Amino acid sequence: MQHNGKLIAIMMFTGVDLLDVTGPPEVFSLLRREEPRAADQQVVLAARTLEPVTTAAGVRVVPDVTFDQLANGWIDTLIVPGSVTTDSSGHVQAVTDSEVVAWTRVLAACSARVASVCVGAHLLAAAGLLDGKRATTHWSTAGQLAAEFPAVEVDPDPIFIRQGDVWTGAGITACLDLSLALVSEDYGEAVALRVARQLVMYLKRTSGQSQFSVSLEPVSATRRMEGLRHHIVANIAAPLTVADLAQHANVSERQLTRIFKTELGTTPAAYVEAARVEAARQRLESGDETLERVATTCGFNTVDTLIRAFRRQLDITPTEYRRRLQQ
Repeated sequence: MQHNGKLIAIMMFTGVDLLDVTGPPEVFSLLRREEPRAADQQVVLAARTLEPVTTAAGVRVVPDVTFDQLANGWIDTLIVPGSVTTDSSGHVQAVTDSEVVAWTRVLAACSARVASVCVGAHLLAAAGLLDGKRATTHWSTAGQLAAEFPAVEVDPDPIFIRQGDVWTGAGITACLDLSLALVSEDYGEAVALRVARQLVMYLKRTSGQSQFSVSLEPVSATRRMEGLRHHIVANIAAPLTVADLAQHANVSERQLTRIFKTELGTTPAAYVEAARVEAARQRLESGDETLERVATTCGFNTVDTLIRAFRRQLDITPTEYRRRLQQ
């Protein structure tokens, strides 16, 4: 295949997640509008044949080129989406079709950079591209990825991870974050932020930012823990010490610590800090309060404490977080 400028190729196959295929092209389309240096960039959708591909959403998408055509040239960025199947109990499993895996291996060999989105990481792993590397995927299939590919260091938390020329992204809208990160690498952060603004994305999230927020964590197994979670959110400005929480739950401090570890996999202090950062993040997004006010309202008491907690949880300061929202 002959082309001028940077070629970005996105793999397609039956059952592929639709947003994984269509999300990145939207980012790169806006990039060409925002940045003259990207005018020669070309995005193509590739499949085994040129017949329309039926996605998981039931929408049919027409490929631009075949895998075979791509294999005869050079690809600057190969993007590998994924697909899942769900059993009768609602359990989600990533699909790794052997033919798609084989083509992934072939196309990666003629690509300068390879990036998976969502459960596409399973295809990269099956192709041997993640051996000895740290990688992420959609949280729902992280356990499967770790079990099936022990040579891969699976981290289900980050939005995306870069390991040299191999990138892996979380699911599902994280395909936009990953695409913006690729834009930032190629054209600089200022350009990526302009594209993010056109996408009406409040923040170009950093690679280390978690896929999760406190409000999105799984429901706890016991009413007592759910009661504690609601108590923490409702009283976020209160001291919320281990002693306070133990008294509220009518258990000993040692038992409280054991409950948090068993049900949420964390300590009471760490959970409270995460909840406070989540509350502060929402206040920074929705208003123009001073950092002093945000710190007091969210239980940090001092701005320094707020800053340290933000760095631990989000790898960014509150001021930088707010600045990015305003760009």
